[in-house]
Amino acid sequence: MERTPGVLVLLGILGGVVTQSEFYFTENPLNVTSSLGKDIVLRCGVSGVGDMPDVEWLRDGEPFHVADINQIQVPLEDDGWMAISELSIPSLQLSDGGSYQCVVSVEGEIILSDVAFLDLEGLPFFTAEPQDLHTYSDAPFNLSCDAHGPPDPVRVIWLQDGVPLNSLHDDLALTPSVLEVRGLNKSSLFSCEAHNAKGVTTSRTAAIKVLPKKPTELKLLSRSSTELEVAWIPGSSGVYPLRVCSLQAALPPAALGSAPHSKIYNQNVNVPPHSHVISGLAPYTAYRVRAACLSSEGVSHWTDWVEMTTMEGVPSGPPENVTAIRNGTMTTVMWGGPRAPLNGVLRGYKLAYQTKETAEVVVDAGLNNELTLEMLHPVDNLTVKVAAYTTAGDGPWSDPVIESLRNYDGSSLFPSQAVRENYAPVFSWHWWYVFLAIGAASLGAVFAAVFLARRRKKETRYGEAFEPSVEQGELVVRYRVKKSYSRRTTEATLNRLGISNDLKEKLRDVMVDRHKLALGKTLGEGEFGSVMEGQLNQDDYILKVAVKTMKIAICTRSEMEDFLSEAVCMKEFDHPNVMRLIGVCLQNSENEGYPSPVVILPFMKHGDLHSFLLYSRLGEIPVFLPTQTLVKFMADIASGMEYLSCKNFIHRDLAARNCMLNENMNVCVADFGLSKKIYNGDYYRQGRIAKMPVKWIAIESLADRVYTTKSDVWSFGVTMWEIATRGQTPYPGVENSEIYDYLRQGNRLKQPPDCLDGLYELMSSCWQLNSKERPTFETLYLELEKILKNLPPAKDPDEILYVNMEDPNFLSSDDDGELGAVGGLDAKDLGDDLFLKTSSVTAEVHHSENSNRYVMCPAHETTRLLRVSVSMEHPPYTSAVEEGTLEEVTAIPRI
Repeated sequence: MERTPGVLVLLGILGGVVTQSEFYFTENPLNVTSSLGKDIVLRCGVSGVGDMPDVEWLRDGEPFHVADINQIQVPLEDDGWMAISELSIPSLQLSDGGSYQCVVSVEGEIILSDVAFLDLEGLPFFTAEPQDLHTYSDAPFNLSCDAHGPPDPVRVIWLQDGVPLNSLHDDLALTPSVLEVRGLNKSSLFSCEAHNAKGVTTSRTAAIKVLPKKPTELKLLSRSSTELEVAWIPGSSGVYPLRVCSLQAALPPAALGSAPHSKIYNQNVNVPPHSHVISGLAPYTAYRVRAACLSSEGVSHWTDWVEMTTMEGVPSGPPENVTAIRNGTMTTVMWGGPRAPLNGVLRGYKLAYQTKETAEVVVDAGLNNELTLEMLHPVDNLTVKVAAYTTAGDGPWSDPVIESLRNYDGSSLFPSQAVRENYAPVFSWHWWYVFLAIGAASLGAVFAAVFLARRRKKETRYGEAFEPSVEQGELVVRYRVKKSYSRRTTEATLNRLGISNDLKEKLRDVMVDRHKLALGKTLGEGEFGSVMEGQLNQDDYILKVAVKTMKIAICTRSEMEDFLSEAVCMKEFDHPNVMRLIGVCLQNSENEGYPSPVVILPFMKHGDLHSFLLYSRLGEIPVFLPTQTLVKFMADIASGMEYLSCKNFIHRDLAARNCMLNENMNVCVADFGLSKKIYNGDYYRQGRIAKMPVKWIAIESLADRVYTTKSDVWSFGVTMWEIATRGQTPYPGVENSEIYDYLRQGNRLKQPPDCLDGLYELMSSCWQLNSKERPTFETLYLELEKILKNLPPAKDPDEILYVNMEDPNFLSSDDDGELGAVGGLDAKDLGDDLFLKTSSVTAEVHHSENSNRYVMCPAHETTRLLRVSVSMEHPPYTSAVEEGTLEEVTAIPRI
């Protein structure tokens, strides 16, 4: 055989010996130039006679062991062989570049192929990108951007809010590049573009938020025994005005041992003015106070703790154990110190005494706990009382004490005959009659219970037996069936279904006897089942429940086991924001197939969240839901989903319709696993696949039907949008069949009106194309809690009545007058809030941009409905219909 010119026979690389071999390379790997992320294949061929050795690969002279090496051996004439080896490298990375060659070892002889070089080139890739940052007004900061080829060189252009800050010929364009920003007064977006011969790559966009600086000079203005008035100077916040500051007061660690600060006061304060009175404090107590301020961009840092002390107060309680003993004309009064807090430094005690014939006399006893009173002549019915006092004043007096007489042996007798005659007895005889009547009634009830117990018929499990015979007075068997009894018990049903013993053991606390469940009215019905009201007999009480009956037929034992296994999983859930499963029972169907499952869940007073939100907007009496309530709903769902994700449970159908509101207005995540197909709205049938809630499903799940916790995060973002819009349907105007293409083009849900920017940014982060970039439910819950904490406190919904004032039939004032100002506001400015005052209520009117008018007023025993309409053509007078009585209402500007 003739050798090719490219054959190399070397010594020592792999410990071989130089000899002539019958093997040689017929094909050498070729040089390759490719781009990052692409797939390539390197190939070499070797021929020879005898046993064909394996072909190995070297990279940069070192053995290269990868899984993607394919070798094909083809027999030739004269016992010859030909081997072809292919090295596949998928998705090229920078580390894959270098020299490659094949090597064959035959009896110590090393044969190497020609060297092939793999060169990479393509668009620049980033090793450092600008990151999100919180900064302060006019505070300098730096951002970094580093990109590489090949091909090199790579140059960088910085952009602020989409506007270039430099050119490709500046020194700043050299990579790595550091952008030095001297300071901002408003939040901005920064990114960088990396350029090389192959094109341009854009980095991630960094959001730089300008937060307010922390307040300074927090100091005490005035104080009392229960209040501290503080003031502070707010820090710079750029172009964003400060509207709210937070004040916290805490006991110092010295008062708590080794415990951390115990916050006893936490209040959001509207500013200006930048001062506040902290009330409800304990007298003569040291507190630590700090402040922080809030703009639309976020919260500043807290100030350092500043120690402040309230002034002294009067003692909280009277002295204890007051006694008065008379000996002739002298009366000795003794007492102990107060048990209640002194609220200051004890300055002494005051003693007051009097008789029926004389006026009260007050004596200062100083710091003594005993005082002797000497009378000119013996007196009877002398009463005394004692009070402690501090610099702030006198504390409460002790209860009056009647003096006792000194006996001959030195003991005291109380009270004396004279005193006993002057005081009514503590116990009156008419109370004896009440006690005797109660005792007689109780005794009669006991005798009646014993008599009935002896006469009671003996009951068995299936009926009544052994009732007394009237004629002979002896027990005879007269069996009567109490109720029909079915032999198809739960155990028998599970045995008939062939359920495994292990699963039956787990179902011990899940399965419920169908006879203990009574169904009531239907609450809702869909294509796959219905929701009914029910009552579950719990032996000692009746529990009101919600019952979900399934119309979907279970045809195989495997489907039944899957269903019951999910029931076992749900039964173990224990979280205030996750719907708790009470139990499952099996209801025999009309045919002889598998029984249909019945799911038993707690009854939720306010129904599902989606219906509640719709009713708040479109009901007969619309209810205005403040932002605080909406964010609270979102936080509840995030908390429940965080719990489910920690349990490695994927919901797959998270939406407002699948969240329930309990009696405390807390949201519970529901309709996972067992009953996710109960509801039928907003589903789209794709081929023969079961209906899918396409407007809530993540884009990757629409593409390949793969569900993860991050796909639940996408659904949670859509659910947040539902709550923010108070029940609107997502993607209005987009058909279900068009959703996937709509999302693939980069479109997302738009920011709802009146939705906070921070809230929309949070829900937008749930819709990242790359699921790994979406936040976790833990992060979402913490961010929502932070947003909720920064919002001003909402009014108690139980104290607020919301009325839609859009009805044109509402009465309005007929007073004449020209179009003019309302408390200094032009008529066109009536969008600001006004107060309405009547003789019985004070109401607050909120005007929106549309024609809707809402009135909020405190609940009143005689005021169930207040309907008001503001006349735009007359002075600020309007009328109200209150309990059918026409009253004039005056509108004044909000202060």
